[in-house]
Amino acid sequence: MQNLYIEEERLNSVRTLVENLGKSLDIESNRQEAKGLEEKTLEPDFWNNSEEAQVVISKINQLKSSVDKYDHLVREIEDAYVLVELLGEMEDEDTYSELLKALETLEKKSKDFEIETLLSGEYDKENAILSIHAGAGGTEAQDWANMLLRMYTRYGESKGYKVSILDILKEDEAGIKSATIAIEGTNAYGYIKAEKGVHRLVRISPFDAAKKRHTSFASVDVYPEFSDEVEVNIKDEDLKIDTYRSSGAGGQHVNTTDSAVRITHIPTGVVVQCQNERSQIQNREKAMQMLKAKLVALAEEEQKEKIDDLQGNYSQIAWGSQIRSYVFNPYSMVKDHRTNIEIGDTGRVMDGDLDVFINGYLQSRANS
Repeated sequence: MQNLYIEEERLNSVRTLVENLGKSLDIESNRQEAKGLEEKTLEPDFWNNSEEAQVVISKINQLKSSVDKYDHLVREIEDAYVLVELLGEMEDEDTYSELLKALETLEKKSKDFEIETLLSGEYDKENAILSIHAGAGGTEAQDWANMLLRMYTRYGESKGYKVSILDILKEDEAGIKSATIAIEGTNAYGYIKAEKGVHRLVRISPFDAAKKRHTSFASVDVYPEFSDEVEVNIKDEDLKIDTYRSSGAGGQHVNTTDSAVRITHIPTGVVVQCQNERSQIQNREKAMQMLKAKLVALAEEEQKEKIDDLQGNYSQIAWGSQIRSYVFNPYSMVKDHRTNIEIGDTGRVMDGDLDVFINGYLQSRANS
């Protein structure tokens, strides 16, 4: 067929990319390490220390994640070469269509795999905690914050991550003032950290009888969820702990007891809160975990070696420094101001399809 040479060259490019990624990730070394750790899990005393055992299991899952993706890509590339050979022997439109579809899938998967190799940050493989805060503007901004909550929930679920609400402050009329969610899965933080910043919406307000165009803002903060093994020195006297009645789901027990917990780190002004768990003790433990993660992230941003050195109020994100604009009217467009990537399908983005923006951001950081 006249285009077979072109398609074979596309396939060769994919194979070269995957082979190079395999070398850079040291796939064979990871394969052997995973095998050795799996053998360790078969030892009779492996589960005697459950915490250490969980660390080993987590390490195995991380190693096998890249190995399995690499092996799967290699198999799909081999299958595509079989199609090329068949087409070299005889022309067949159905087989050619199958090859084109396979190439499109392989090119996307290999590019996604390449982006994954950029997740080399110390905490990139951890779970993520994402907080959304409505900006000034009342109902309009609160509705926008709620739309972002739905968008990130859809994004997490589309990636196979577990998404759960840790805290939410709803408004009676519409929307939310704030929400904090946990996004659990390998590399969750590495990807979702690209969303930290101010998000701007332009649309005809459904709450305005005059149908005027409104601009709304919401801030998104993202930080990794650390395991208990990460040690952070937090002094008891630096904490202000409040309890309050949960407003979230959970039935009568949640709504009639002061089970929700809010912790303020006095030196920095960092505030975290959790109401998702059933008991005050569980919410306090989760809130402390969130505080620890936020303080470590803040210390890194401020280039401080010790959290004790941090003083003053911590303002998550300054208004006016939006990273992305979502325009619903008078035209349809979502534009990332850091990479200048823009697409016209706002519905797709609001349904959680954020790959083009997240991948573009990670690629730009790697090239900078």
